[in-house]
Parts: sequence; C-alpha cells; structure tokens
Amino acid sequence: LGLGLFASGAIAADVMHNQENARAPFASSVMVPSGYNTYYISGSAGKGADTAAQTAATLDSLKAQLAKLGLTLGDVVQAHVFLAPDPNKGGKMDFQGMNSSWFKEFGTAEQPNKPARAAFQVGALAGADNLVEIEFIAVKKAN
Repeated sequence: LGLGLFASGAIAADVMHNQENARAPFASSVMVPSGYNTYYISGSAGKGADTAAQTAATLDSLKAQLAKLGLTLGDVVQAHVFLAPDPNKGGKMDFQGMNSSWFKEFGTAEQPNKPARAAFQVGALAGADNLVEIEFIAVKKAN
C-alpha cells in the first residue's frame, strides 16, 4: 500500500497506525478493528522546570498508569496534549519542547507506534506551574 502502516509492540498486527509521514510526531489515523477493549486514560501532568521536562515526567507517569492496566505506549491510539502558556516563551505554548520529549517515547526503534494526536494551547491548567497535561486512549485485544 505504501501508506506506512505500522503495528508492532503490544498491539496485534490488525491495529493499523497510518504513519505515512515518518517525521510527524503522530499518526494521521489509527484503525482499531472489533474485538479490542478501549481504555480512556485520564489527563496527567508532571513536574519540571519547563515544557520538555514536564512532558517527560507526564509521559513517565502515564507509562506507569498504562502498566497497571497491562498496557504500554505502543497500545495508545489517540492522545490529547494540553499546553499552557510558558512564561519563558513569551506566553506561548512550547510546542517544540513538548515534541522533543514526545519523540523519545513515540516513533522510536523500540516503540515505533505513534497515536493520532491533537495538541492545544489552553489558558491555564489545574495545578500550580503546570505547563503540560496529556490524556490517552489505548486499546488491547480482548481475551
């Protein structure tokens, strides 16, 4: 097909991550067939000095939450990323900082799957000094 469809890691070969743009930090679409359980993972935020550090801490927290459910980042099919204005970036979201940490977890040799993703700048997040909040939707083949 030449569309760059990937399915590896914990997800069986019939979940398709449409990753035709290898440089993109996300899949343009993900197809989940019937027979999968869907997990909605609540938003999580992590501490750190900047957006990159908070993204890394947030992803670590989410990995721990996924592990409790028997899931990995490879099972994530959709992500929503909320970025608060960074006072050190002129009051704008630090999209590059978030992506610098994101690319260490998604689209790697060890974990090639990327979820469909949307990122938003929001006015503020709950919690003092939070710059990043991420929520996931993950799937796993039903037993």
